[in-house]
Amino acid sequence: MNWFITALKKYAVFSGRSRRSEYWYFILFYIIIYIALGFVDRATGTFDSKSGIGLLTAVFALGLLIPSLSVSVRRLHDTDRSGWWLLIGFIPLIGAIVLIVFFALDSGAGTNRFGPNPKAAT
Repeated sequence: MNWFITALKKYAVFSGRSRRSEYWYFILFYIIIYIALGFVDRATGTFDSKSGIGLLTAVFALGLLIPSLSVSVRRLHDTDRSGWWLLIGFIPLIGAIVLIVFFALDSGAGTNRFGPNPKAAT
């Protein structure tokens, strides 16, 4: 949970680098909270079957759109790639696979053009 809070504290920071653990724990807790809110939406009747999303899940997703983009960009920076690589996600299936591979790669040793290695800081 600490990594999730850390990512939220860097709400709109698109510069710098993020460790794999920060990114993946953010995604893990994002999914857990989203699923829990989905159950609450269904239980309270705020789920819309036409759109496939409920009121609480929509507010949650919109509220965390910027933090999820920023942690993704910082994770790409850690692998020495520009944040513009996120746009490859618009290519169906292949884009998602490429991004998952990029997010799973280890960071380069030492400082890169986006800043010092966050592993060395701890």
